[in-house]
Amino acid sequence: MFTREPSWLKDAIIYEIYPQTFFDTNGDGIGDLPGVIEKLDYIKSLNANAIWLNPCFVSPFQDAGYDVADYCQVAPRYGTNDDMKRLFEEAHKRGMHVLLDLVAGHTSIQHPWFLDSQKDKTNPHKNFYVWTDEWLQSTGRYRFVSGYAPRDGYFMINFFFCQPALNFGFAPADPEFPWQLPTDHPEVLKVREALREVMKFWLDMGCDGFRVDMAASLIKGPNAHEELVKLWHDYRGWLEKEYPEAILVSEWCLPRAAISAGFNVDFMAHACESGYTLLFRSEKNRISNSAFANGHSFFDREGLGDATPFLQQFQNHLKSIKGSGYVGLITGNHDLGRLRGGRPIEDVKEAIAFMMLLPGVPFVYAGDEIGMDNVYGLGNKEGSYNRSVARTPIQWDATEKAGFSTAPVENFYLPLDPSKDRPDVASQESDPNSLLNFTRNILALRKECPAAGNAGDFRVLFAEEKAYPVVYGRRTADSGVLVAVNPSGKAVKASFGLEDCAKYHAKYVSQGVKLSSREGVTEIEMPPASYAVYTMCNVASPQ
Repeated sequence: MFTREPSWLKDAIIYEIYPQTFFDTNGDGIGDLPGVIEKLDYIKSLNANAIWLNPCFVSPFQDAGYDVADYCQVAPRYGTNDDMKRLFEEAHKRGMHVLLDLVAGHTSIQHPWFLDSQKDKTNPHKNFYVWTDEWLQSTGRYRFVSGYAPRDGYFMINFFFCQPALNFGFAPADPEFPWQLPTDHPEVLKVREALREVMKFWLDMGCDGFRVDMAASLIKGPNAHEELVKLWHDYRGWLEKEYPEAILVSEWCLPRAAISAGFNVDFMAHACESGYTLLFRSEKNRISNSAFANGHSFFDREGLGDATPFLQQFQNHLKSIKGSGYVGLITGNHDLGRLRGGRPIEDVKEAIAFMMLLPGVPFVYAGDEIGMDNVYGLGNKEGSYNRSVARTPIQWDATEKAGFSTAPVENFYLPLDPSKDRPDVASQESDPNSLLNFTRNILALRKECPAAGNAGDFRVLFAEEKAYPVVYGRRTADSGVLVAVNPSGKAVKASFGLEDCAKYHAKYVSQGVKLSSREGVTEIEMPPASYAVYTMCNVASPQ
């Protein structure tokens, strides 16, 4: 199908940056691209070799930049296109890569394409968006906005009212709704080529690929998947030919579907993968009354969680995509809430050890490496609503303004975490036992020990429904990693089979954990809230 993958992908570790709250260099209270450049060495010190920037293009910011008004221009609050070019260059000097967030399925209502399209049915962009032929026309099961524009008709939306859906066609186009165009319609193909030109613009400047927002939303209709595969295969084939080192990461949230559609990486997250959300989200650390909050988290000390749904889904995806792509392993993101979720900061180490040593491509959401927490009660900021909890400014030091900006704190994009004991980078840098340094070490292990890498073999050694601990192994021909976590508040033990147990050595192990083997059976004893990482490879101890 595809002949190659980008050479850097097999070792990729990606750091997600929400630019508004990352680091402000001009004192306006909003993070910017020069701030990202200034922190590149810090990001590299985490053992990340790539960053993913959430949207930073011209926008009215009715959905925090996911409503794009100009795909090819950096929003002035973040800097300029020259700043973006300099970011690409400075990252490349450090052997790092930069992914941009491509909002492929919709634009802002302020995008020139839409402003043209909304006028009437004769303009050059009349079919760049999905419009009914006239108002009061039946729309079927799709979401439309009516009465907004001069044009006689409704326009389809993908998310908020201000995000009109670009017209990639319907599969099939239903004759009952004559406004639906097929995916091979000449007007639809214009949209496909316009998106290609956007990608080309940034790739030619030095971009290393894209994370595609709502990647499965482009084509509509009951048989959309088949045409989505053709669409993304077209883009992937073009990239392999013209930009062979560029990657595509999808927000599809179904790796077995997304990888077969041509993406290099797909996240296993959001409500469509409840096994993932239930690893970390529970009633007490919810961000909304939704599927994100049901049940009990596996990583809470109450010990009522269940890791087996995630593990079953994860293994199914690995089997489906073997050799053709990767699962994206996220600590969290700008939509999901913080990994810490109200837990003691020391307990986050169990989640980092578990998630960041699985096969796949790790994604660290900026701030999770120091245990930043959700901040509730912030209300709506640029369409964030409940998602504000995970979008507060990064805490770089212990000063009043947390080293984020020189602006008055009341001018910050979002308020800082008001907690007196909020974590920060500077304080954890000098503490060898900090979460920051633990995360560094775990990510370093992925590079140092082949079995812990993105493509090493994976086997669940012990996992039972609503039980603790979970134990899994990673192997290559000449190396191995054993990972065990007990987030519960009770001491537990487990027995399992492990070849060459005597060759495994403690690497990062909580006090009180005991690993032993007798007559071919390995046993691990784990105190409450503990983790254990054992290795069978030549890995130097951290300094």
